[in-house]
Amino acid sequence: MSQLAEIRPPRFDWIERSPDGTLTAFTEIPLAPGVMRRLMDELFVQHWSRIVVGPCVQGAVFEIRFVEPPKLHYLDGYLTVDLGAWHFHLCVEEHRGSRSEELRRMRPVAKAAFWERRPAPDQRWAGCVERSWGLRLWNGYGEQMTTIFLPNVSLSDELKILKQPDWSRLELYYHLRAQFLNEPIPESFEETAKLPLVAPERQVTS
Repeated sequence: MSQLAEIRPPRFDWIERSPDGTLTAFTEIPLAPGVMRRLMDELFVQHWSRIVVGPCVQGAVFEIRFVEPPKLHYLDGYLTVDLGAWHFHLCVEEHRGSRSEELRRMRPVAKAAFWERRPAPDQRWAGCVERSWGLRLWNGYGEQMTTIFLPNVSLSDELKILKQPDWSRLELYYHLRAQFLNEPIPESFEETAKLPLVAPERQVTS
């Protein structure tokens, strides 16, 4: 069997097309008890130096890169990622600290998905980085809680543009998909990343 015949595309649940034609493919992570804590520990303990974190919406992108390992604390469902001078909270598990039953239900992560973004096949790209890969979290209201950017083939860990794509930098993305989606790790990251995105498409209007 040829190497090409062995390549299997990742499973995607849906694709969003933005008004400029950019495609973002998402794969939802099954949120069994304990999954979010394992995922957060994997990212913020094991791979803190390789990720960039922050909300990502039209018109605003926060790109927080760690230069030292953060301290992690869990209390009443909330994860605190603490670097001393600043910190942030994410409600990732069961929460009981509100008198409102609705808020107790809606504050924790209700959906988490791996994603990868690329231009449409007929799109001429005008940005500095053509492709990106990561993880996104939503609460029970469907509001984005944060986006986690994983290593990019076009950027160094210091966010400097590379002269040539380094496809080995997708190792963490495919490692996390294997760990939390039970997908096999591809033999060729480059060939797998170049396969077409296949999933139902949704138009993004905001």
